[in-house]
Amino acid sequence: MKSLEQNALEYHSHGQPGKIAIQVTKAVGSQADLSLAYSPGVAVPCIEIHKNPAKAYEYTAKGNLVGVITNGTAVLGLGDIGALAGKPVMEGKSVLFKKFAGIDAFDIEIDETDPEKLVDIIAALHPTFGGINLEDIKAPECFFIEHHLRDRLSIPVFHDDQHGTAIVVGAGLLNAVQLTGRDITKLKVVCSGAGAAAMACLDLLLDLGVQRENIFVCDSRGVLTTNRELTKEKRAWAQNTDAKTMSDVMHMADMFLGVSGPGLLKQDDVKKMAAKPIVFALANPEPELRPELVREVAPDAIVATGRSDYPNQINNALCFPYLFRAALDSAATNINQPMKLACVEALAAMARSDEHFGRDYIVPTLLDKRLLTGVTPKIATAAHESGVARKHLNEEEYRAQLEALAKTLL
Repeated sequence: MKSLEQNALEYHSHGQPGKIAIQVTKAVGSQADLSLAYSPGVAVPCIEIHKNPAKAYEYTAKGNLVGVITNGTAVLGLGDIGALAGKPVMEGKSVLFKKFAGIDAFDIEIDETDPEKLVDIIAALHPTFGGINLEDIKAPECFFIEHHLRDRLSIPVFHDDQHGTAIVVGAGLLNAVQLTGRDITKLKVVCSGAGAAAMACLDLLLDLGVQRENIFVCDSRGVLTTNRELTKEKRAWAQNTDAKTMSDVMHMADMFLGVSGPGLLKQDDVKKMAAKPIVFALANPEPELRPELVREVAPDAIVATGRSDYPNQINNALCFPYLFRAALDSAATNINQPMKLACVEALAAMARSDEHFGRDYIVPTLLDKRLLTGVTPKIATAAHESGVARKHLNEEEYRAQLEALAKTLL
């Protein structure tokens, strides 16, 4: 029997190497076709776009094209392996855009670690794309890069490692809170990890009702406290406490949020938590504590991981294709917090409406055929209502368009 490693290498090398290719969308079978596709006919849309840049969305692929961009400094669980070694992941992301939302994507791997130079490079590329998905860029540089690109560009810029994780965590938490009968405003949260994903998750938890004073964040040196030297991002989560280790703050915690590393949560920590604990152990590929070990000491726990071989997978692909689909179709200038929250609510509601809803089904599965038509229109409506959409889409009419699109997808 072949190993996963052997199968993966064969998958990526068989036939045409890689996972993506370019498809021509117009007829090029005659001299007349060629004269329209290129010289002299191509000059006509060029002139129209020069007069009115918005015409690029009508005459080019810009309105359905996303740049998946990385410098390879924080690739999956592999770390700083460089831009070239990160290319298979970026190609994979492009596959998911196409499969789940019909969005074309170019993967761009940039050999640059200076954040200011990286911002300049990406900003200079923006005429090509309708949106930019930043991927696998390490913290704290990723905060700087996303912030400055959002300020400079009038197209959506979205760092999926931060916000994609946060959205699916938020949806899962809403349902876990409902299933365990908790009041989210009284939830005590212990977070292991203080990187990009953690910070985005925590910011979103505040928007959902969790109180900042009830959140205890730990990095590799222990609890973030006011008597420690911390970066700006970490200072926002420092607590005035004498606690030093994660175990020190686990007493009666309602939720553990792990976005850190393997094995960092112990069974003794879970024993200290409140009844019916909520444990999101999202380190990948090996979680902070495996679900079966959580359940050994807390049989009534609700457990989520980042893995596909356990229930409740917190997978960014549950949201990023639909966020970009809605943003592109509504010509949104950015993906803002109301759009993210609309995605959270839509994902949570979709799981609740499923007959499998329960402690092992708090978020939809990745292959749920309802996602494109159930989530995307809610995001587009939020874009319009929050003022970032340049094109208003009637929700019901848009849902019908998406149903037609869904029939054409892989």
